[in-house]
Amino acid sequence: MYDVIVIGGSFAGLSAAMQLVRARQKVLVIDAGAPRNRFADEAHGFLGQDGRTPAIIMRDSRRQLVRYPTVDILSGEAVGAKAVEGGVVIDLSDGDERHARRLVLATGVSDELPAIPGMAERWGETVLHCPYCHGYEVRDLPLGVIAAHPLSAHQALLIPDWGPTTYFTQGQFEPEPADLEAFAARGITLERMPVVALLGAAPMLDGVLLADGRVVAMGAVFTAPRTRPATALAAMLGCAHEDGPTGPYVKVDAWGATSVPSVWAAGDAATPMHNATLASAAGVLAGIGAHQASVRARAA
Repeated sequence: MYDVIVIGGSFAGLSAAMQLVRARQKVLVIDAGAPRNRFADEAHGFLGQDGRTPAIIMRDSRRQLVRYPTVDILSGEAVGAKAVEGGVVIDLSDGDERHARRLVLATGVSDELPAIPGMAERWGETVLHCPYCHGYEVRDLPLGVIAAHPLSAHQALLIPDWGPTTYFTQGQFEPEPADLEAFAARGITLERMPVVALLGAAPMLDGVLLADGRVVAMGAVFTAPRTRPATALAAMLGCAHEDGPTGPYVKVDAWGATSVPSVWAAGDAATPMHNATLASAAGVLAGIGAHQASVRARAA
C-alpha cells in the first residue's frame, strides 16, 4: 500500500512526486515512457532549463527523485483504475495491480493534428502550437497560422511579434470583423485558400501548397491540434471533465483535486493551457494538496 501513486513521469508527475517524497510519503511513479514533449528537441521558456532536451530534463529529475528513500519508479502502463474504500487500485498492462491511499493523474494529452500531408513529420520542429515555447527559434522567418478552431484568429494576432504572418482560414475559420481590423493593424496577411500540403525536406519547411496550386513560402507554421486525454483513467474513475478550446480536460480545484475523493490531477490533462512551467507548477500544487489531504484525514 503506497501513500500516493503518481501516474505520469513528465514535468507534472515528477514535480508532484518530489513534493510528496519530501513530505516522507511512500510514493510510486508509474511512467509509460511516452510524454507529449517527446517530439521536441529542446524545451524553452522553462526557467533554468531553457534549451535543454525534455528527455534529459526528465532523466535528471528522476535522478534527483530517487535519492529519496520513499519513492519507487515503475516503467509500465497503467490501463485501469478504480476507487475503492480507503483509496485506489491501479491495473497494469502486465496484469499486476498496485494500491494507494491517493492518486495523482499526470497522464497528459495526445495531439490530433489537422489532416494535412507533411504535418506529422514536422510536429515539434517547424509545425508548432505555442509561440511562447517555440516562437523565438523561428523568429524572422515567414510564419503561418493554419486555423483549426474558432480561437485560431487570436493565435494569429500573437505571431507577428516573431515574424511576418499569414493566417490560413482553411475555408472554415473566418475572422470576426474586429479581428480583421486587428489583422490589418498587425500586418497579418489573410489567405482563404486552404493549405493542402507542407513542402520541403522534413522536419524543415520550405512552404505550403494551396488548393489552387499556389505555393506560399513558409519557415514554420503554428496550429492548434485537437487534444484528448492520453489515457482513459480519469474517465474510468468518474472524474468530471470540462470542455476546453481544443478538447476536454479533467476538472480540478486550485490544488488539483478532482471530483473524485482521493484523486488529484495535474499538467496538460487538467488544464486548457499547455506549458512546461505551468505543468510543473500544477504538479507541485497537486502533490502538496494530496499530502495535506492525508494530514486532514489523520487528524479527523
